[in-house]
Amino acid sequence: MKVVVASFNPDKLVELCSLLELPGLELVSLSEFPGAVPPDETGATLEENALLKARAALRSTGVPAIADDTGLEVEALSGGPGVRTARFAGPAATYDENVRHLLDLLRGVEPKHRTARFRTVCAACFPDRTEVVAEGVLEGRITERPRGSEGFGYDPVFEVAGTARTLAELEPAEKNQISHRAMAVRELRRRLAAPV
Repeated sequence: MKVVVASFNPDKLVELCSLLELPGLELVSLSEFPGAVPPDETGATLEENALLKARAALRSTGVPAIADDTGLEVEALSGGPGVRTARFAGPAATYDENVRHLLDLLRGVEPKHRTARFRTVCAACFPDRTEVVAEGVLEGRITERPRGSEGFGYDPVFEVAGTARTLAELEPAEKNQISHRAMAVRELRRRLAAPV
């Protein structure tokens, strides 16, 4: 079965493809469909945004679609940036700009108040209107400066709880065992493999 990953982000596509392995499942990028465009992420929650993206990809391609939305929730920022994580420093912000903005806002905040969590919601939508949603959460804290060269986004400043390492200091295989996205995708894979 062909399934479109509703994203133009090559980093996310690689990570999702390595995590979502089911027999007979062929994952393709949304960029392989001419004219496909991502919808505006107008949802108030990660689940709403994941479903918006998956539904839009299904409509524009005609094939089943999988999408995810991830939010970084920082205690000292009252749970922000949340659904605005990818656009934290502005609508077209780069990874580095978002990280700099986050660190600027947390300047002077004590380590005990820098706790954070990554939350990922994955959604799969099918032509028969079936929708499957799963979530994964990873607890940690925001470091005072970036560390590590693996991963993408906020990975260099997110230290995983119970370790002394950021997500960017983990090898991809290690990250894929424990990450928020890995947990959400594993749960989605479990639900997709279960009889409906």
